[in-house]
Amino acid sequence: MSDLSRTVPQEQLVSQDLLHLSPTPVINLGHLSLDDSVTRSGVINQIARACHDLGYFQVTNHGISQSVMDCAVEAASDFFQLPSEAKEQFASQDLRKPVRYDTSSKDSISMSRAFLKHYAHPPRDWIQYWPDKPPIYREYMGKYAVEVRRVALHLMQAILEGLGLGKEYMNEKFQQGSQLLSVNCYPKASQDAMTIGLAPHSDYGFLTILLTSCQGLEVVDRSSNNWKTVQQLPHALHVHVGDHMEVLSNGQIKTVVHRAVLNPEEARISIASIHGFELHEKVACAKELVDEQNPPKYKESSFTDFLDHLTANMDNKNRNFLESLRM
Repeated sequence: MSDLSRTVPQEQLVSQDLLHLSPTPVINLGHLSLDDSVTRSGVINQIARACHDLGYFQVTNHGISQSVMDCAVEAASDFFQLPSEAKEQFASQDLRKPVRYDTSSKDSISMSRAFLKHYAHPPRDWIQYWPDKPPIYREYMGKYAVEVRRVALHLMQAILEGLGLGKEYMNEKFQQGSQLLSVNCYPKASQDAMTIGLAPHSDYGFLTILLTSCQGLEVVDRSSNNWKTVQQLPHALHVHVGDHMEVLSNGQIKTVVHRAVLNPEEARISIASIHGFELHEKVACAKELVDEQNPPKYKESSFTDFLDHLTANMDNKNRNFLESLRM
């Protein structure tokens, strides 16, 4: 069973002759640090518009070196090339394990992938549970985890500012929040196999930042209800919003449905860094965004509630977490 929170029937969407629609917004994150208030305000507006209209965007000039990104992909690739017995020691059906390995043979949302999921923040609490083989894994993935979390916190401040809540809104809860790394390996597509690596879903948290070795991510284009292929730009990171961002914004920002398809040219590595509150911390609609005309649309929930929901609905693929929160 996947740790992801939302699935939709594939027949609801156009899946033939995938359309390359309008380009994904690409935002220069370095401009957020400029002293020029006009430039910074423009970037805040770009992020707010992308979140509101699409639920996803890409960022460049984010401050993570190409070397750190390449090393994280290398560590992931080396892990999946280990002998089966080395990987299987992390296999578990217990969704609460700090480290968990699984494959599509036992996962109800994966169609063709292997994955390793583990918590990453704070590193001192979790890194001892990570694989110690390959020997580079903890060092390389640890460096990337710290860097990508810095980017996530920077983006959260910008999004909160765009919502009118202010960049310091619930700052302590975000600083102490959780980080889950979902490290995925998708095989090269073959003519005889299905091309879907991961079925349509949305993620549970506030933000997911995705690093990927090659093209294979698709998102639902809301204006046409078609699948849209996300471009692969050098040194860019893909960002999409999750279920708890929709809850916090009281529906002003919508979670994005996405899926993974197999690449016909090569096997694909992706590293999804999912960011939320601490495991037991409840997320509710921001009271500043609730009034008589806009009553709360969602019940409060935590990551622990999400895991409970998955455990209770392991055989019910069409029941998703976000729908269970709607009031």
